Amino acid sequence: MQIDSKHIQQLYLAYCNTHVLWKNNAVNNLKQLALPNEYGLVFLRKLERRLRLGQLAEQFVFNQIETCEMIDLLAENIQIQKDKHTLGELDALIIADEKPIHLEIIYKFYVYDASVGDSELERWIGPNRKDSLIEKLSKLKEKQLPLLYSEDCKSTLKQLELGHFNFEQRVLFKAQLFVPYQQNVNFKDLNEDCVCGFYINKIQLEQFADCQFYIPPKLDWFLEPNDTVNWLEYSNFRSDSDKFLKNSLSPLFWMKNETGELSKGFLVWW
Repeated sequence: MQIDSKHIQQLYLAYCNTHVLWKNNAVNNLKQLALPNEYGLVFLRKLERRLRLGQLAEQFVFNQIETCEMIDLLAENIQIQKDKHTLGELDALIIADEKPIHLEIIYKFYVYDASVGDSELERWIGPNRKDSLIEKLSKLKEKQLPLLYSEDCKSTLKQLELGHFNFEQRVLFKAQLFVPYQQNVNFKDLNEDCVCGFYINKIQLEQFADCQFYIPPKLDWFLEPNDTVNWLEYSNFRSDSDKFLKNSLSPLFWMKNETGELSKGFLVWW
């Protein structure tokens, strides 16, 4: 099923408005790409198939790069193989500020759990508790970025006539963060502007019996809540969300309170 161009445009702008997870200083020695603001705000790429959220985020970045005069896109989604086995993929090779850069693109949703680990980075986990920020940072450092220096990658770059470049490495790591309802979280390493909402459990949900709810499809997780959707009454939301919770899945929801104020959150199963 294809998404219509108007919807894709909405998702693209929402991606562009998402903040990077950290700014100036490197986190775990990972440096963010400083993407210039002079890129096009219209999504021009043609999508041949429906993509997952992370894949769509990559296409949004490629569109930003292609519409930015200060950056050249050399190659995208470069498969690195050995004996017909895929070792991994380089998201993008670009020229920015006259520097060749290998760029890895990440878009994540994390909730803050103070009971996990001892540091700020360890306490941001996936809403389903299946992944975490610290795991992703480790994967980048230990697997994804070192792939560039493998002999198989060097061979692939040579075939693409890119072997003469000495690539620096950057990430473009954006995220939406969700904090425990009515609790403060101290930010030291990460960008507090990434906070998009809160999370609650099933017991806390009872506080919102007078609110209306909407469970967006996964790609619409990019979006800020809007009032153009078919809202669910509290009882119907409880029933629909139970189907997620019973499968250890935490649905993302939009909520409208009695005064019409909109908010965004996760209902966690744990």
